[in-house]
Amino acid sequence: MTVLPVPDTAIIVVAAGSGTRLSAGAPKALVGIDGRSILRHALDGVFAASPMQVIVVAPAGFEGEAEAELLAAAGDRADLGRVVTGGSTRQLSVAAGLGALWGDVTTVLVHDAARALTAATQIDAVVRAVTGDAGVIPVLPVVDTLKRVDGATVVGAVDRSELAAAQTPQGFPRRPLEAAYATALASGIEYTDDAALYAASGHDVRHIAGSERAFKITTPADLERARHLLSAASAPGVPVIGIGTDVHAFGGEGDLWLAGLEWPGEPALSGHSDGDAVAHAIVDALLGGAGLGDIGLHFGTSHPEYAGAHAEVFLARTLDLVTEAGWSIGNIAVQFQGNRPRFSTRRPEAEQVLSNALGGARVTVSATTTDGLGFSGRGEGISVTAIAMLIPAS
Repeated sequence: MTVLPVPDTAIIVVAAGSGTRLSAGAPKALVGIDGRSILRHALDGVFAASPMQVIVVAPAGFEGEAEAELLAAAGDRADLGRVVTGGSTRQLSVAAGLGALWGDVTTVLVHDAARALTAATQIDAVVRAVTGDAGVIPVLPVVDTLKRVDGATVVGAVDRSELAAAQTPQGFPRRPLEAAYATALASGIEYTDDAALYAASGHDVRHIAGSERAFKITTPADLERARHLLSAASAPGVPVIGIGTDVHAFGGEGDLWLAGLEWPGEPALSGHSDGDAVAHAIVDALLGGAGLGDIGLHFGTSHPEYAGAHAEVFLARTLDLVTEAGWSIGNIAVQFQGNRPRFSTRRPEAEQVLSNALGGARVTVSATTTDGLGFSGRGEGISVTAIAMLIPAS
């Protein structure tokens, strides 16, 4: 029988959260995504990575369920796994995991089970990056425009070039991490993540590239996003169709924006952003086809950063969402109903602008009138219908 060397790396999978914001009636890690729990999907990624000790920190009273998930994911690596009981805070839960480390372990990764779709490649990348006394975290650039607010007032902009969104697993050399935890627990200070705790002890923390798939499942919308990512992966080659409609009345400020173009001298459409009903219908068609909700969920009035934004902003962000969900765009066909503007002379320009914003996808736009019928026929506004075909990405 071949005896495998004892791993010198361990990963602590923190799964002790209650999942209050998920509102699923169970500890977050045990909520199902498809036929498997959040924890099981997280552990599938862990056990697909290089062999390491795996410590699952479970909610008190749910150790048996966590053990079953661990054994199901581990396969022939079951001897590498162990379940321990979590504490009342994340910090105490990680401390419980640290207390279960094998003596040979020199590198420790701390991973949130809620980042259930984190790939094994990201886990291995963090392991490789831990050298010396520095910690390592995967990050993504911050792409949204950020504002500093005071109550209901926006008081200034935040320079996002200096910011990054942290993910897990976060990796550290064992002994300095244990010492940093001892200091934090003695002080009673709660840190937002392990990197912050480690840096507070005077250690450097470096970063590597993260992944869009390693998002944290916190809300029902996050859970739905994870489900659609997995459903796309399980049905390769089957295209889907999405349909979107949008209606805007004339009466906005400034000139008209429609189909990604400015129309000087034409009355503007009213709306939360620029009122571009063509772009908004396309967004709804793409989001609907990918099963990602609708424009109100991602760009509505609860997202003030999109107030006044033009088509390219909406479409580029929607392309990111659709791509992250495992889809590529086949084509998009749009028709708008209205008496103005005269569209035919700028059709090629509009189609090119919309296509560019969607990464080169084929977009066709047509226009028609309603012979004086309805609100668009009376010149009160514009109605748009868009149909999008999405193809699972290989």
